[in-house]
Amino acid sequence: MNERFRLTKIYTRSGDGGETGLVTGERLSKADLRIAAYGDVDELNSALGLARATNRARPAGAPARDTLEVWLKAIQNELFLVGSDLACVLAHRPAQMKVVSEAAATRLEQQIDEMNGTLGPLTEFILPGGGRLGAELHLARTICRRAERGAVALASREPVDPVTIQYLNRLSDFLFVAARYAAKQCGEPEELWER
Repeated sequence: MNERFRLTKIYTRSGDGGETGLVTGERLSKADLRIAAYGDVDELNSALGLARATNRARPAGAPARDTLEVWLKAIQNELFLVGSDLACVLAHRPAQMKVVSEAAATRLEQQIDEMNGTLGPLTEFILPGGGRLGAELHLARTICRRAERGAVALASREPVDPVTIQYLNRLSDFLFVAARYAAKQCGEPEELWER
């Protein structure tokens, strides 16, 4: 474990009054837009952990199992960077702090294109589902959209790294396509919206 960051005591009682600390030490209300924004990113990361567990429970050698595992694990690691960045006022962000990069958003675009190349054209809205893994990825997508809205709301009040918002926007697109891709790889049908 990194010696600079060690959790020796989980409860501190410092938040009992409804405030929490940022990366740089400032204290904010737990109802603040900034706290909500990185809380949504944390929820998204947990949803992806569930999707990864479902994916790993598939038999070894199952179609796209290993590819999805690698991709989702990378995203979970990047979401820690996104959450850390949102937990830090941009003007006070330490110069050495690692943040999510535009290259990560570009990689998501490449993965979207790779998955889309195996899928048929989408001619109608689909119901979120496509088996358990597909449904979990759709749920992660909707949490990602909320996280993006939270980051945009925060950015309307004070500066937020634009790459953070770009990454969340691209990630929600990735998760939509990944849900469809997982459904196909798992042999699960997609249900069309009945108008």
